[in-house]
Amino acid sequence: MSELISYQLDDGIATLTLNNGKVNAISPDVIVAFNAALDQAEKDRAVVIITGQPGILSGGYDLKVMTSGPQAAISLVAAGSTLTRRLLAHPFPIIVACPGHAVAKGAFILLSVDYRIGVEGPFSIGLNEVQIGMTMHHVGIELARDRLRRSAFHRSVINGEMFDPTSAVDAGFLDKVVKPEELQEAALVAARQLKKINMTAHKNTKLKVRKALLETLDDAIIRDQEHPI
Repeated sequence: MSELISYQLDDGIATLTLNNGKVNAISPDVIVAFNAALDQAEKDRAVVIITGQPGILSGGYDLKVMTSGPQAAISLVAAGSTLTRRLLAHPFPIIVACPGHAVAKGAFILLSVDYRIGVEGPFSIGLNEVQIGMTMHHVGIELARDRLRRSAFHRSVINGEMFDPTSAVDAGFLDKVVKPEELQEAALVAARQLKKINMTAHKNTKLKVRKALLETLDDAIIRDQEHPI
């Protein structure tokens, strides 16, 4: 499939593993690989598990690209936002097995799927954009508004507050936390359970539930390209 995202299919479960350097930066090439892997998962009619390397899911967008020029940054964010929309509307269940840190776009991946499992440990999960001098994009604001608990939304988006895995459950970034050595099996157990549901009903219900959010994101993607700040 790709060196940046490996693809493993086993008994109707497709595991997508991010592998792009020590922080699993989300680059244009990673997004291309991500979309190709999701294309294959759809063909395989598989429940999807997304994971990363020990200690990290992703540290966010590739800063080399983000700082190379305004147009490069706008294009990368647009591609990432389109990926977010695709994940939210994917016709089969998607689980994230988060093996550690999930920052910025890494945390947005958590907010774009159906079930999220994290691990115990000194890990940071959240949206650090304002910490590093980036004004939050419209898509990020609307996704966080929809998926985070109301009490955590402003703290996360406006204050750049980061959460440990346990508090990330309360905030809405994660659904469950397990010991690191239990992560893979916990994700497989969740995937096997989700395999039992009716996939047509899952897809149609997901699209009904997220209809307003998807329409809002469609508009936000355009606004981010026209008025990036």
